[in-house]
Amino acid sequence: MHRMGYKGWVLVVALFCFVLLMAACSAAPKTEQSQSNIEQSTATNGEGADEAATSTETGTDTYPRTIQTARGDMEIEQQPKKIALAHWGLSDDLLVFDLDSVAITLPFTEEQSLLKSDIYKPYVEGISNLEVVGENTQVNLEALLAYEPDLIIAGNVTNKDILEQLDQIAPTVVVDEEKQDVFKEWRAVITEFGHILGQEDAAKAYTDDFEQKLVEGKNKLQSVEGSVAFLQIREKQAYLQSAEYITEYYEGLGLTPPATEAAGELTLEGIAKLDPDYLILGYFNMEDSSLPAVTDEWEKSEVWKGLKAVKNGQVYKINGQVAFGFGPVSKTYGVETITESLQAK
Repeated sequence: MHRMGYKGWVLVVALFCFVLLMAACSAAPKTEQSQSNIEQSTATNGEGADEAATSTETGTDTYPRTIQTARGDMEIEQQPKKIALAHWGLSDDLLVFDLDSVAITLPFTEEQSLLKSDIYKPYVEGISNLEVVGENTQVNLEALLAYEPDLIIAGNVTNKDILEQLDQIAPTVVVDEEKQDVFKEWRAVITEFGHILGQEDAAKAYTDDFEQKLVEGKNKLQSVEGSVAFLQIREKQAYLQSAEYITEYYEGLGLTPPATEAAGELTLEGIAKLDPDYLILGYFNMEDSSLPAVTDEWEKSEVWKGLKAVKNGQVYKINGQVAFGFGPVSKTYGVETITESLQAK
């Protein structure tokens, strides 16, 4: 092997340094460009990424999805746009969602319902197509078929006799009414509806907002002392509402029920025996005051005038048709109205 001279070593070192310099120069722009691409991509797609995250949270991108029903697991292929409700008792629960087309069945006639009232206006004004496909708890199958729903929601008890017919019209999600009391556990119902409709966030937002209303209402009513009686006022009868039935108003708002467990029909003499400090009268003729109420005659009597709540000016009238319902719209109205009434005492 030949020995390299001094000049040779100098040439090798110079060549090596030149190679390193060129490598560094070529690498730097590549790294800089990569970082630039990342920043540009983040800036350009950041909004889209947020939208994608939100979409995933609300469930709109998670179809097909599997739903647990009273008849076992059911797969929903895509997010439903036209929803029909065969269960007459759950219209409140469905109306809290952002929907464009809905068909519902009512416990009363459409004329008797409050869908066109100011109370329900915030819940129905955003619905482009709201159809009634049943009244007085009965489903009108012909009207339901003509509506052409993407999906039907029914109950395994309430709609047990027509489930086969519903299946022939559209895919039908059957809520398990034996697993939970849908008339009392409205929070669980709208959570389930949120999963069906791909609107989980909407369900959580509503329940969170309601719980906040309870907290605020309870704080505002801390000065209310004594017993509070809630009466359902009909044309010829009055019914005492139990603390178990209206837990949101008693336990939720921190109010004290009368010293009795005997919920049910009450005569004027029975009310006098209870003699509560406050009377909350839930009228069923609030939308039409020309209709009679049992209190029309009671208010003329000395027994009525002698009631503690009457003498102290602590009698309040609310819409009983709404407040004593069992859905989220009803309970929200009740909490807001009761808080406002008692706070103004």
